[in-house]
Amino acid sequence: MNANGPAAAAEFAALHHRPGTPLLLPNAWDHASAAALAAAGFEAIGTTSLGVAAAAGLRDGEGAARAETLALARRLGAGVGLLSVDIEGGFSDDPEEVVALAGELVEAGAVGVNLEDGRPDGTLAPAALHAAKIAAVKAAVPGLFVNARTDTYWLGAAGPDETGARLAAYQQAGADGVFVPGLSDPERIAGLVDTVGLPLNILYAPAGPSVAELAALGVARVSLGSLLFRCALGAAVVAALDVRAGRRPSGPVAAYEEVQALSGG
Repeated sequence: MNANGPAAAAEFAALHHRPGTPLLLPNAWDHASAAALAAAGFEAIGTTSLGVAAAAGLRDGEGAARAETLALARRLGAGVGLLSVDIEGGFSDDPEEVVALAGELVEAGAVGVNLEDGRPDGTLAPAALHAAKIAAVKAAVPGLFVNARTDTYWLGAAGPDETGARLAAYQQAGADGVFVPGLSDPERIAGLVDTVGLPLNILYAPAGPSVAELAALGVARVSLGSLLFRCALGAAVVAALDVRAGRRPSGPVAAYEEVQALSGG
């Protein structure tokens, strides 16, 4: 049974409507990473589709990790607080199948999903099809926060006009927020904030604007995406190489007891 409910869903939605204070959403890939981020005091936790897929030996964005995504959501439940799940393109082009997954995620305890229009072949799904998925999910589970992602910049597949048209279609379909990964130009970000009538989500990039700069532009949500997973993977390999070379691994290391505590209960 879902331990979260309407109050949690409303709380998550409210985090997207704080002018000047965007929701900083870190993305986890397993129970330990989610629990550690929750223990660090983050207001909500997302999942990263790359991390979830890669941990299972699967490729991201190809619709192969539905079972793993749902299993992680069930494992996390409401135990990490407010949970938003990255479901790629919904793992189906059938809106009713996407609705079925959304219902299972709500039952597991999720309060939000990230739903993207990019396809594995580097093209964009038809805007009408993606809008139909959004509309179907919102009709079936209206309390679930649907963050509608367009990959126009991510894939380099279309320009600003296509981005604006897609975001307008997704808003009309009932999306609660919109996400434009790959966009880092401050002027274009500010333009979308001014023209889109929904909270705007931007993917943080180390070489792009800081969280404070994105806040000043009016961004409502800043996601870390796969960054933490990739940092952890890189750090693990560096530590192993340090040991092999006779060096002590540098950087913080969680104590065995700390990890046990995160996994307890």
